[in-house]
Formats: sequence, structure tokens, C-alpha cells
Amino acid sequence: MKLAPLALALVVTALPLTSHAQEQGVAADQQIVLKQVLADKRAVFAKNLGLTESESRAFWPVYDEYEAKAKKIDDRYLAMLDDYAAKYETLTDADAGPMLKERLAIEKERFALKQQYTKKVAKVLPGKKALRYAQIESRIETILRSQMLSLIPLAT
Repeated sequence: MKLAPLALALVVTALPLTSHAQEQGVAADQQIVLKQVLADKRAVFAKNLGLTESESRAFWPVYDEYEAKAKKIDDRYLAMLDDYAAKYETLTDADAGPMLKERLAIEKERFALKQQYTKKVAKVLPGKKALRYAQIESRIETILRSQMLSLIPLAT
């Protein structure tokens, strides 16, 4: 399973956060890279799940629904990071408290969504393929989060 292009794409997406880029083209560029990340992720699942035609018909709608909902959570997370980046140099305890609360809420919501959709996947795929899906999803998420978090400086 090759995830390097996926991780690299996320790193490129996160770079404006660390450089405080405020150019108009940045948002459009991030959307292009995000679309590539999602396409690469889909290809990783397609290659590694070995779905039959009937499994594909059942799986991909569940996958697409999950990704659409996960994108909304990711957008919230990126908005929080943009806020953090904008305030990084002058961050106060009053700024940090709501950010921490939002971060915890996002993490809780993402975990609940992941659980909900892993159960849905388990209903449409055989046990081993459902487990493989969960393993791949966790690995991709871990790699992407790790790459992104390594670019974000700790609060001082």
C-alpha cells in the first residue's frame, strides 16, 4: 500500500498554515490538492480491498457518504488551524481555551463518524474486507494527521 503521494499532498495543503499565506489563490490551490488527496485515497482503497462488482456497488456509496461527512469535519479542523495560525504570534489563554474546546469537539465528532461508518461498511462487505477497510482508513488518517501536525508549531 503506497501512501506517500497522499501524505505529500497533505503536506503541500498544510504549508500555507505555517507560512501564514493569505493570498487569494491559496484556497483554490488547497481545494485542488484536497481533491487529489481524496482521489489517491479512493485509489488506495480500490487497489487494496479487491472488491467484487456487487461489493463495489454496495461499498462505494457508503464510502462516498462517509467522505462527504468527514470533509465537513476536516473543514472545521482546517478553519480552527487557520485561526490558530493567524493568532499564533499573539495567542492568549483566552484565545487558546475555545480552540482547545473546538479541537476536542472535532476529535469526538470524527471518532463517532468513523465508528458509525465502519459499522456500515461491515454490513456491506465480508468480515475480512471490512477489517481491511478499517485498517487502511486508520493508517491513512494516522499518516495524514502526523504529517499535518508536524508542520504546526506548538503554542508558546
